[in-house]
Amino acid sequence: MKTNSKAKPVRLFNKRAKFNYELGKKYEAGIVLSGGEAKSVRTGHCDLSRSYVKIMNNEAYLINANIPVAGALNYDSTRTRKLLLHRSEISDIETNLKQKKLTIVPISVYTKGRLIKAEIALGKPKKTFEKKASIKQKDIKRDIEREARVKE
Repeated sequence: MKTNSKAKPVRLFNKRAKFNYELGKKYEAGIVLSGGEAKSVRTGHCDLSRSYVKIMNNEAYLINANIPVAGALNYDSTRTRKLLLHRSEISDIETNLKQKKLTIVPISVYTKGRLIKAEIALGKPKKTFEKKASIKQKDIKRDIEREARVKE
């Protein structure tokens, strides 16, 4: 069976990541998925909004990412999935976590050719007043753009 080599690339974002965290250094990681999960991601069915990454036994794991599989019985759609990173990247992430008190946040899941990758970043949680300030800045920027369009 031939696969379509000109398949449209898929990119699914974690919309809450930029709102809840100040993002720092980013990493690209592969994900270990089953066949049904890979098909779901390729069709755009994946939710990263409540997921996070944890390092256990020198391996990175994506926890609580919701990837539903159609027609599967007794399937846990939020199971823990292994992320594929180089050993040096994992040690770099671990040292940053301990020194700067950061967390690892999944930003997006996307296809790269026939592979499915996850983009993760080191993030520092924002406080409530910082979140409100970012909303205010977005509103001001939107109002300025709206006024500029009206004047033209």
